[in-house]
Amino acid sequence: MSDSLSLNATLGLSPRYKWMVLTNTTIGVLLATIDSSIMLIAMPDIFRGVKLNPLAAGNSFYLLWMILGFLIVSSVLVVSLGRLGDMYGRVKMYNLGFVIYTASSLVLTLDPLTGQPGAMWLIIGRLLQGVGAAFLVANAAAILTDVFPSNQRGLALGINNVAGISGSFIGLILGGVLGAIDWRLVFLVSVPFGLLGTVWSYLNLKELGERHRASIDWSGNVTFAVGLILVMVGITYGIEPAGGQVMGWTSLAVLLELGVGAATMIAFVIIESRVAQPMFRLPLFKIKAFTFGTLATFLAGVGRGGLMFMLIIWLQGIWLPLHGYSFARTPLWAGILMLPLTIGFLIAGPLSGYLSDRFGARYLATGGMIGAALSFVLLLALPVNFSYGGFAAILLAFGVSMGAFASPNRAAIMNSLPARDRGAGGGMNATFQSSAQVLSIGIFFTLMIIGLSTTLSVTLVHGLIVHGVPTSVAHRIGDLPPVSILFAAFLGYNPIKSLVGSRVLSHLSLANRHDLVGHRFFPHLISSPFHSGLTSAFIFGIVVLLIAAGASWSRGSRYVHEDDVATLGSPEVLNSPVVLLGAEHATDLA
Repeated sequence: MSDSLSLNATLGLSPRYKWMVLTNTTIGVLLATIDSSIMLIAMPDIFRGVKLNPLAAGNSFYLLWMILGFLIVSSVLVVSLGRLGDMYGRVKMYNLGFVIYTASSLVLTLDPLTGQPGAMWLIIGRLLQGVGAAFLVANAAAILTDVFPSNQRGLALGINNVAGISGSFIGLILGGVLGAIDWRLVFLVSVPFGLLGTVWSYLNLKELGERHRASIDWSGNVTFAVGLILVMVGITYGIEPAGGQVMGWTSLAVLLELGVGAATMIAFVIIESRVAQPMFRLPLFKIKAFTFGTLATFLAGVGRGGLMFMLIIWLQGIWLPLHGYSFARTPLWAGILMLPLTIGFLIAGPLSGYLSDRFGARYLATGGMIGAALSFVLLLALPVNFSYGGFAAILLAFGVSMGAFASPNRAAIMNSLPARDRGAGGGMNATFQSSAQVLSIGIFFTLMIIGLSTTLSVTLVHGLIVHGVPTSVAHRIGDLPPVSILFAAFLGYNPIKSLVGSRVLSHLSLANRHDLVGHRFFPHLISSPFHSGLTSAFIFGIVVLLIAAGASWSRGSRYVHEDDVATLGSPEVLNSPVVLLGAEHATDLA
């Protein structure tokens, strides 16, 4: 394929066209990722809106699927939809994604039901919204790669990628603000922007990428979807109590889900190595830059994905109440106090993308992973009741580090791909990133629950009895799984008030009642067990991010696929070491 600039000139496109494409695809990816997190802070308002108590027995199903259903669907579909873009047109698939996303957002807004049926309506709507988001995310990077020359892709993909990652943090604040006004606004806000993006993309985006019609790999699609869904569902239910255990990892259902899911994924790899036109392009892993870049993407997602949940619980369950915030106000303020993380992404992402166009991704991406690991070390050094200035500085540093990694890494991956496989390759990378987030949440929650389970029950029972709660009630609460305590703090409920109940509280002295439901009892109670779990989770994050740094370094020199050979005449490229890649080989041009 000739250089993108030459193609644009041949088709008579304006030089401004590529910037219009960047703006549209960035809006699409931003909307998709905002909705991946917008419910986290707004969850209490949404459950109150549908008149359902998420902490009641049996209702954790609705809580987990509202949070993770969107991510699971996106992870499962993004490779297939990227491959369909290669076959039938990336712009066509992207436009369809905008339609599905906008329609499902409207369906969510119009939920007419209450109780469990109302919650199920929202879960189904969120799954459909995840389908639309998968269409958008799967094809956006490939569309940008088609329209931008290789010496500008770092900046373009950097802006697009950082907007996507920062969208998950913007969603926290937006959900808190809108949910406090009316829970339906959490979904309605996506409709006008979705309509704008839909009309804009249908009227203006042009199909520039190569299209190669092929038969659909049904066996690969089915085994991939079934295997990945089973593994992710197993991870989701692994953090829930089962069979009298604090977690469900040893339950028969979870073991079957994980085992059958893993076996199905192995069958998928065997199928993809034998079919003539596979959905998952295994030969792409012969490209060193793609392989190690995708591995770094996955490891970075595993190291980062669960962090947001840990920080939210830290802020909502401990720090904000200790500083006088009511539990009802903690979700919104947790999102606001995490703003330095988003600011770091926004600063470093485009800048690192621009620098990677000139100097390659290796040093920036590797340095970003090392910086992220050091940020975890600094978080470990903080006391549970920290000074916010130091906490904000660490979040800013973490955001800058992740931005320094994400943009160059994505650009290097897309530059290494042959033109015909950009949709499939971009989708494969996005799938590794999305599935890593679900895996990370499962691992971080597991490590946190293990830390809590060692001392929380004894501490909780003792604290309740000392404040006049009947021994039988105190032991009943102490026997509750730690995940119930985490969910209560995560949702902005007063955990003690919710767990003890108004009837028991009404029989206590005014002083004891005031202490139990006040701002300080629960944070002091949970601080030590929480810090134990947090330490394990953060040490895990440090190790994974350092391995990601090694994978990023192993990508080698700067790589540009031979399809972009015309771009190599630019001074920016000739002044840096370049390796030209074919799908099966690499030749050193430096």
